[in-house]
Amino acid sequence: MLFRLGTRASDAYFTVIAHPNALGHARLGIAVSKKVSCRAVDRNRLKRLLRESFRQSAVRTTALDIVVLAKPTSATANRLLLGGALDKRWQSLIFFSKQFLTTTESTLG
Repeated sequence: MLFRLGTRASDAYFTVIAHPNALGHARLGIAVSKKVSCRAVDRNRLKRLLRESFRQSAVRTTALDIVVLAKPTSATANRLLLGGALDKRWQSLIFFSKQFLTTTESTLG
């Protein structure tokens, strides 16, 4: 359902899909395929970077289900570039979450 109904945002390194949930907190899904890198060590490095960036971000307090799909360019990029790209994605998701809450409250109230 998330892939069908979720809102997508992409850049050179990641595609992020998000959809509101009823849990009151965010959940993160990560997909790093063998197309990104044939070496497991590189795929695992990307997953660790994604989890740590999510953990340090304020987006984890939003009520969103989030899936991050890594693109092949992310395997060769350095940590600073990837961290900056993720920070932009997290900020846009926080904005999306606030917009969704405002829209929902105005239709209910």
